[in-house]
Amino acid sequence: MMKKIGIVYGGKSAEHEVSLMTAKAVIAALDFSTYQVTPIYITLDGEWVCGEKLTAPVEEAEALRFTGTDQPNSIAQFVELASNPETRFDLVFPVLHGPNGEDGTIQGLFEMMNLPYVGNGVLASSAGMDKVVMKQLFTQAGLKQVPYEYCLHSYYNAHKEEFLDACEQNLTYPLFVKPANLGSSVGISKAKTREELEAAIQFAFEYDRKIVVEQGITAREVELSVLGNDEPKVSIAGGVLPTKDFYDYSAKYVDGTTNYAIPAEITEQELSDLQQASIDAFKILDCSGLVRADFFLTTDGDVYINEVNTLPGFTPISMYPKLWIASGKTYAELVEELIQLGLERFEEKKHRAYTRDEDGSK
Repeated sequence: MMKKIGIVYGGKSAEHEVSLMTAKAVIAALDFSTYQVTPIYITLDGEWVCGEKLTAPVEEAEALRFTGTDQPNSIAQFVELASNPETRFDLVFPVLHGPNGEDGTIQGLFEMMNLPYVGNGVLASSAGMDKVVMKQLFTQAGLKQVPYEYCLHSYYNAHKEEFLDACEQNLTYPLFVKPANLGSSVGISKAKTREELEAAIQFAFEYDRKIVVEQGITAREVELSVLGNDEPKVSIAGGVLPTKDFYDYSAKYVDGTTNYAIPAEITEQELSDLQQASIDAFKILDCSGLVRADFFLTTDGDVYINEVNTLPGFTPISMYPKLWIASGKTYAELVEELIQLGLERFEEKKHRAYTRDEDGSK
């Protein structure tokens, strides 16, 4: 019997377009003789539109952009589809990037509906999305990081000069300013002066109520892909070689100006250190399914973790699948393994006890 899979994509997020590209790629990798695939599009306005079952991959990502006139739309329709024994999904594959998709919110919905799903759970997703919480957990795990400062918008409005002074006193230019809860390099700027720092902070606050200011470091950017549940596996390392000033959204997804060295030109010891740090980061966040771990590697071989992405891009030019393909997995095999990992985690959850007898036993 064919398994029913719902692909949830789009979303009310600055990373909406990336999600469309990822959804197209994932759908193309699915075996349509094994899986019955239903596209579930979340518009930029937050409307849920459940499309007709697909019979083949779509030609263009744009074809996955439904409007309210295409189909009846509401989250209630998704809940009905997912709850009805006759139409219930065997698994949901979310490919939503950014807020409301990568931050644990939609994972919480799936948990409440008792639906198996691909990827990280509520805790890992929310902790991995908030760069400040993530950094604090990395500190707990003993992972080395570059110096940073952070603040809320309300604090910045009341103590602007004080925060700018703290950044300049505790950090060294150039500085990188980031929204705390966003990915794909959206809202990130590089600042070399106080004036540029002010502008970068204001820009980052357009995307989030919390921002992070990080000290720049002379180092190579290296990324690794992690796959698994309790016993994660790590890919080879890939080097990011941006031709622009830094690895921004456009370089990642639009103009193709970034070059990659796969595998990265590093020593065996450096690879071992990076892979161990990837596993440590994966485990301290209690991750499952997939994670891309991003690092800075200095000429002295020092490893600094930058961040992890708990729902990395799956576009044809994205690093996560590229690294696994270079490690010996095809894109289709990777998608299939992620599906099986989601089902495995759900099966494990089914064996937990939720009630006890009056004497305290199960």
